Amino acid sequence: MSRKLRNIAIIAHVDHGKTTLVDELLKQSGAFSTHQEVAERVMDSNDLERERGITILAKNTSISYDDTTINIVDTPGHADFGGEVERILNMVDGVLLLVDACEGPMPQTKFVTAKALGLGLKPIVVVNKIDRDGADADAAVNATFDLFCALGANDEQLDFPIVYASAKNGYAMLDMADESDNLGCLFDTILEYVQAPAGDAEAPLQLLATTLDWDDYIGRIVVGRIANGKLKPGQDVAVLHADGTAHTTRITKLLGFKGLQRIEIESAETGDIVALAGVEKINIGETIADRDKPLALPVIHVDEPTLSMEVHVNNSPLAGSEGKLITTRQIRDRLFKEVRTNVAMRVEETGSADIYKVSGRGELHIAILLENMRREGFEMAVSRPTVITREVDGVKQEPYEHVTVDVESDYQGAVIEKLGKRGAEMTHMQSNPDGSSRIEFICPTRGLIGYTSEFLTDTRGTGVMHHIFHDYGKFVGDLPARSNGVLISMSVGESVAYALWKLQERGKMFIGSGVKLYEGMIIGIHSRENDLVVNATKEKKLTNVRASGKDDAIDLTTPIQLTMERAIEFIDDDELVEITPESIRLRKRLLKEHERKRAGRY
Repeated sequence: MSRKLRNIAIIAHVDHGKTTLVDELLKQSGAFSTHQEVAERVMDSNDLERERGITILAKNTSISYDDTTINIVDTPGHADFGGEVERILNMVDGVLLLVDACEGPMPQTKFVTAKALGLGLKPIVVVNKIDRDGADADAAVNATFDLFCALGANDEQLDFPIVYASAKNGYAMLDMADESDNLGCLFDTILEYVQAPAGDAEAPLQLLATTLDWDDYIGRIVVGRIANGKLKPGQDVAVLHADGTAHTTRITKLLGFKGLQRIEIESAETGDIVALAGVEKINIGETIADRDKPLALPVIHVDEPTLSMEVHVNNSPLAGSEGKLITTRQIRDRLFKEVRTNVAMRVEETGSADIYKVSGRGELHIAILLENMRREGFEMAVSRPTVITREVDGVKQEPYEHVTVDVESDYQGAVIEKLGKRGAEMTHMQSNPDGSSRIEFICPTRGLIGYTSEFLTDTRGTGVMHHIFHDYGKFVGDLPARSNGVLISMSVGESVAYALWKLQERGKMFIGSGVKLYEGMIIGIHSRENDLVVNATKEKKLTNVRASGKDDAIDLTTPIQLTMERAIEFIDDDELVEITPESIRLRKRLLKEHERKRAGRY
């Protein structure tokens, strides 16, 4: 008899409504009591996810519908967190592919869909936001079908069911002519089209560690799906490591999912997604197996990192004034702790004791780690990102990105010209219903580093750009660097309004008055190509001679606000971003002017 259990993942492009849909599924399945107050986007549980409106970590939840348990995993839509997506898809038997009725499939839809189709999963296509102005559900479905064809979907996957929905308003229908005020037809479609989990409950135990978590009371928590066998608290198991070694341990707690909560359970069997404690030494992708008949499952493969950055111990004159965790050991321990659970990230020691090389799937992937460390009280400095090249048959290769931009027609010429100079090749161009243009490029990853702020300037803030790893290709040689130099502080002290006012004609400022400065700190963008050393602490000379005219009023322009990502992509090879719990500063690697001049000769 088939078990009344379904395991599904929700996949989509950023901001197409995955987390909002899960909210509604939870509410309409009765996971919350009637008087319970529930936050919007309840699955985005950490501060960074709420602030940015994106899902960073995959999360599990469980609902009941018509006496069937449906385990749902909300996955990230951003390609930088693809390591999360890939391992989560190994836990499920079907996927809900959410597509925006206005935008259709986007680059990161392609990324996660390719992973799902490659695993043989049959998708249910949910066309979301059908209530929005400009929505064209038929065009979105046709574009999704074309995408499936391009990704090599089989006939069964191409015959996908379609559900039309408005997740925000909590309704769905199988036909646009129908009327509905609930998600009932979506629940029914899941039960009909998603298979019950395969596997044998009487076979020896096999569970693949898919996610690792930590609890201050019970220690390391392993989350995964039971592929075969049964599991209960107190059971002795074997942990089979990727290097072929093994050890035995005992399960101390077994937890299941109900709504958003983890609850203690007495037993679980094939197909169940569970969290368990008692296994301290295990890595993602390794197997928990039967103690007497240990059989390993295939290790999860995750795409390799494409971008790396150096993380330095902060050695600026202001080091230690704002953060608590500043030593080499503290930073090293935190970075190596991250790679235990962040399967797509790498950390390596370098020839220098206070510099570590961190590699990830993109700028955002690494920036999220740095932002989390900053909020935990760490201070550090980081370098400009560099791409990870490789050599195949004696030919040097570098990563390329598939870039999609939506721009108003007035600005498309500037965007095409700038990306062309950065090594991009235009592959497709079409007009959107709102009169803007959608242009697709294949561009070296190197060419996109530092381009975002330029893109926003060129499109007056109206352009939208998405990019995703495409493949490795031929190394294209030198690409244009930043076109402007920087303004560098020559003195120590606090910035003065009068000095900044006088410097405004030289460029745009990153700082206002009353900011602590040190020699070698970058305080603005120079209007010319060269770097300029300036004094931002100079005060106006006062005399006892009264001026015949009125003094000029000091009118400072608003300084440029530096976010983590903007600072990282702005800096050049000889510069660093200093990150503390309270500040983001830019600085030169060599703080003294004579040291920079000496280094420039060689």
